[in-house]
Parts: sequence; C-alpha cells; structure tokens
Amino acid sequence: MGARDRSPVSEDRPGGGPPGLEELLRAVGKGDREAFERLYEVLAPRVYGLVLRVLRDRAHSEEVAQEVLVEVWRSAARYEPDRGSVMAWVLTIAHRRAIDRVRSAQAGTDREERAARLEPHRCFDAVAELVVGRLEGERLRRCLGNLTELQRESVIFAYYGGYSYREVAELVKAPLGTVKTRMRDGLIRLRDCLGVER
Repeated sequence: MGARDRSPVSEDRPGGGPPGLEELLRAVGKGDREAFERLYEVLAPRVYGLVLRVLRDRAHSEEVAQEVLVEVWRSAARYEPDRGSVMAWVLTIAHRRAIDRVRSAQAGTDREERAARLEPHRCFDAVAELVVGRLEGERLRRCLGNLTELQRESVIFAYYGGYSYREVAELVKAPLGTVKTRMRDGLIRLRDCLGVER
C-alpha cells in the first residue's frame, strides 16, 4: 500500500477518523512496522527541518534525523501521553540529538586545538637547512673526488643519472664486469669517506 492510499494521520483522532499520532505510536511500541511507516511519513519532514535549523548542514541533519526516528522506533513504548503530545515528544528528542551533535563537534575541535597547542613546534630554520645541505653536498663532492675516474663516472651515471649497469658500461665504453667491480669498489670508498655505518 503506497503513501497515497493511506488515510491522513491526525494529532487528535475524531470519532471514527484515521488513527492519531498517539495511537500510531502505541502500535509502534508493540512492534507494528506499518504504524511506524505511517508515523515516519508524518514525523520525518518535521524532524529533519528542526535538526537542519540547528546544524545547518544537510548531510549531518539527514544522519541525525535518521537517528531520531530510530530512537522513536526503539523507545515508543516509553512515551507518556500526560507529559505532552507525540509531536512535542519527538521534536524534543530531535532537538536534544541536534544539540548533542553540535556539542560533540565542538568538543572534537577543542581537543584538536588543545593537542596542537601541546605539541612542541619545531621551528624550521631555512638558512640552517640550506647550510647543512650545502655542507653535505660539498662533502659528497670531496669524497667523489677521491675515486678513480671510472669509479666516479660509473657512480654518477648510475645514482644521479638512473642508468643500469649495462647502460653505464656503454657510456664509459668499458666491459660490464669491470663497471660492476669499479662501482662496488667506488661505493665502498664513498661509504668510508662519508662515515656511513655498515
């Protein structure tokens, strides 16, 4: 049965008229899914509208509205008519949930800000970084200068040029085995010169 086929729901049921919200909620409290569908059709737009006014975010509002309606399904049996109308009860739940979401989001932001304030901020000294980089580069150039010409060319082609052993051998016009041996020896000398631990 579609929504168009159903009779309207009223807050106060006149004699013989369609069921009111209170009657539907009582049926929902007993697990009546059809009664919940009818109740949902009436409540969902009002709940969403209220939540949207508080949160001002459509995606979060849809999520919270769904949570509210699930809570209505679960707690329908606990509704007390003498404490207010069904609509007032549901909108109170919706308002409370929306405020909880705002507080939760604010608490998360506050936590992040506190954590950021507690983290030690390392000052980035661009000049110091530049000096260290230049010193390391100068040290590497000096160590490369201690290699034989074939070792130096082979290492530079392989590690700075990205060439394979075979391509390096073609570039320096030397046998592949010789290039591999010279590169290995050159890298050992570089490691020792730079003080790199094994």
